[in-house]
Amino acid sequence: METLKKVLIVNAISSGATGLLLIFIPGEIATLFAAGASWPFTEIGIFLVLFAAMVMYAGLTPLRSGLIRTIIALDTLWVVASLVLMLTGAFSLSGIGYLLTGAVAAWVALMAILQFKFHKPVTVA
Repeated sequence: METLKKVLIVNAISSGATGLLLIFIPGEIATLFAAGASWPFTEIGIFLVLFAAMVMYAGLTPLRSGLIRTIIALDTLWVVASLVLMLTGAFSLSGIGYLLTGAVAAWVALMAILQFKFHKPVTVA
């Protein structure tokens, strides 16, 4: 249980830090990704900060199985969406944009796998 809480806190910190970068320097990131607009990065950043708050809450309070499953599902959805984006070449991003998307997806996949591995759902008899 303690290991799951640590993984959740690492997930929250990395998600929150990424979200803040996207919120505070969206123009620079849009340029790096060769994206036509910066607002999608701001929107994703806001989502990540909210997600990070939820994950930090999950890591600092008594574990709730439904909340943990929701976090794992959202992480998994992020990875799937990233893979679709990379495999289809959606949005015509730069090579570094796709590379960073893949690196973040790998990190998020690791978080999902570790959360799944250490999650011990409570069964009610």
